[in-house]
Amino acid sequence: MLNLISILIGLVAIPFALVGVIPFPLVPMLNWIAFPVALVGAVIGMLSSRTSGRNLNLLVMLVSGLRLFLTGGLI
Repeated sequence: MLNLISILIGLVAIPFALVGVIPFPLVPMLNWIAFPVALVGAVIGMLSSRTSGRNLNLLVMLVSGLRLFLTGGLI
């Protein structure tokens, strides 16, 4: 059950992370929403015995975190 919740949280965070990659003014700020949401999903996924939800959220965190890191978290 926790794995399913983690996957659903990851599916909510994916659109924010993918749209946040677009280099248009203020759109990359969506990564500030995607990263903490995916972090919560990863923590819930770690409580589960299965790993697919955790891995999905770690991937979303990687995409949004890399975008924030490369742009200094601003744009």
